[in-house]
Amino acid sequence: MNVNDTTSAAVLDQLRRRPADTRRILFSGATIVTMNRDLGVIDCGDLLVEGDTITAVGPDLSAGDAVVVDATGTIITPGFVDTHRHAWEAQLRRIMPDVDDLGGYVMATLAGYATVYRPEDMYIGTKLAALTAIDSGITTMLDFSHNSRTREHSDAAIQALLDAGIRGVHASMGPHFGDWDRQWPGDLTRLKDQYFSSDDQLLTLRLAALATDEIGGPTLAYGRQLARVAQDLGIRVSVDAVFGRSSSEAVRRWAKDGILGPDVTLIHATGLTAEAWKAMGESGTTVALAPTSDAQIGLETAIPAVDEALSVGIRPGLSIDVEVALASDMFTQMRALHAIQRMRAVNAVYGTDRRQPSRITTYDVLDFATLQGACTNGLGGVTGSLTPGKKADLLVIQSEDINNMPLNDPIGTIVLGSDARNISAVLVNGEPRKWNGQVLDVDLPALRSEVHASREYVLNTPAA
Repeated sequence: MNVNDTTSAAVLDQLRRRPADTRRILFSGATIVTMNRDLGVIDCGDLLVEGDTITAVGPDLSAGDAVVVDATGTIITPGFVDTHRHAWEAQLRRIMPDVDDLGGYVMATLAGYATVYRPEDMYIGTKLAALTAIDSGITTMLDFSHNSRTREHSDAAIQALLDAGIRGVHASMGPHFGDWDRQWPGDLTRLKDQYFSSDDQLLTLRLAALATDEIGGPTLAYGRQLARVAQDLGIRVSVDAVFGRSSSEAVRRWAKDGILGPDVTLIHATGLTAEAWKAMGESGTTVALAPTSDAQIGLETAIPAVDEALSVGIRPGLSIDVEVALASDMFTQMRALHAIQRMRAVNAVYGTDRRQPSRITTYDVLDFATLQGACTNGLGGVTGSLTPGKKADLLVIQSEDINNMPLNDPIGTIVLGSDARNISAVLVNGEPRKWNGQVLDVDLPALRSEVHASREYVLNTPAA
């Protein structure tokens, strides 16, 4: 499947003429990085997709009536999983690339721009983020949607995920500042009934909250009341701004109250005490790291807490966080974490810390970006590895492009060599979303016009 091969368009046309639920696609001759420890890496392997599901992985599979995609010279890998992104901000991306600290971000974005967002601005920001995610190989994105000012704002954010075609997790939270309808968290019941009635669909629902009441007040802070809301609805919880001593005390309190566990994801987790980490490890709580956010914005210690997580048996997921100041793609997160942790491990012997941690590997960070991200999002049985029976969320990466050839180590090539330009195809739930290097079904001029119009409105409207 050469990115410059005109037959790719013909293959896509052939695929799309077949009913999606009965379509069979055989990718042949690829290097397949399954991220399943039993299956490993398969050189010159085949992968069969039937409908929305991976049904076989291995050498020399029988094609039958499948549409055959010659994937020679490529790597096929699971789609990346983003465990935390504030997608509604996308039309403000890189507006503050050198933000000094969390307070600067909060006051400019959450106390400023966020307060004037209309439902249509929520829609266009979220859709832009989701399409950008697909373009860079992220097939699952948790949208921490913390600007739910009205029911219509929530509806718009959910509709954007649906229209983009990504595997999405809508994590709903009320806004920090400004006027809003106070419909949250009560409106979660309506959202679940209206949009999330099936367990077998692309979108899932979460409750989003903050660790403490220091920024947004007690209404938004996780505790017994919000835990009960989530439990009654049967949904999971994502908690943001988990850092420092006050969050450490909150974590220990949640453990005592019995509201930590695998259904709860704590985001950032920087600067936490050993006691807090012990409680998280013992309860099986999941963690979403934001490597560039922690380091660039300077959240608490500014060091992604990968060693702390691993020390208590937690393998974390990775996330993008805020595009107003950070990169949009998972390649950047993997490389940042890989470099920072290994720097920290080596540097430890030069300081007072004699407990030199082991250096993580490229396999580790790819695992965090795929399978562990899926587990963090509560979707480990659905996506995150190329395992027969899981949904067909996958990437086709060109290994013979000028920046990747020759292929010597496929995992090293994905983590350290590749970027969005090398992704020739993305499938989400078996449906092609990027093909021949282009995101599909997007009217780019219309999208560009909508993004610019939304940005101009937000920037030129006084904060409410």
